[in-house]
Amino acid sequence: MKLFCFGPGFSARALIRLLPDADVVATGRDADARARLEADGIRAVEFDGTAPLPDGALDGVTHVLASIPPGDEGDPVARCCGEQLRACKSLEWVGYLSTTGVYGDRQGGWVDETADLRPAGQRGERRVQAERDWLLLFGGADRPAVTIFRLAGIYGPGRSQFNALREGTSRRLVKPGQVFSRIHVDDIGAVLKASIEQPRPGGVYNVCDDEPAPPQDVVTHAAELLGIEPPPEVAFEDADLSPMARSFYGESKRCRNDLIKRELGVRLAYPDYRAGLKAVLAAESG
Repeated sequence: MKLFCFGPGFSARALIRLLPDADVVATGRDADARARLEADGIRAVEFDGTAPLPDGALDGVTHVLASIPPGDEGDPVARCCGEQLRACKSLEWVGYLSTTGVYGDRQGGWVDETADLRPAGQRGERRVQAERDWLLLFGGADRPAVTIFRLAGIYGPGRSQFNALREGTSRRLVKPGQVFSRIHVDDIGAVLKASIEQPRPGGVYNVCDDEPAPPQDVVTHAAELLGIEPPPEVAFEDADLSPMARSFYGESKRCRNDLIKRELGVRLAYPDYRAGLKAVLAAESG
């Protein structure tokens, strides 16, 4: 397997860890980013989202994972590298990391992969268009198997409620009826690997755990695990929030994950935030 990662971020690294025998290549925007990749044993290729890849960058690539978010001009990979990807005859599987934000606000209701898309705001609309661009990139052909992964809120070692609690910047905002779905980064890696092993062209999967929960409950539990007092509760309407943070609280939904279990055979290592946070703390303490 030769895996090419457009954007070797938190989720892509989780997949890379599960593929120790893979030949991995990843993009870096600048020389410093590429040097960091090389230091980690990952071959680096220049890509800044404005021009195609260098000639030969995709030679022999069998699997592609794209996690670079779309911008004002759409998805940078599909736009700049679409022709190169279509010309890559060795390509078997393409994964695009999207977000459950494409569903918009459901006032706490449940959604699965068959739900209509109602993105709220420009970021969500860009994601919907990016999903369409990727699914149409190869003209609907069965190969490569293009697959969309709609990720819930991602957390893991070095990126969880513990960070803000330790820094003293955590807030426990309370908005009645507000719930979010989440996913531990290691479970993302497991889902991606399962899809590689059982590819379905045009597949779309929600990637989330079993228990959507109010955000203040997660903060409270994380504080308990650290043995500290949680921050005081603050009513959402009284909170001083940035426009982005306020828009984040403008969406409330529960995402179903039955399909990754039924079709891909995934058994989540961290089916709820309690199990996930316990593992994060152990990893950070070890």
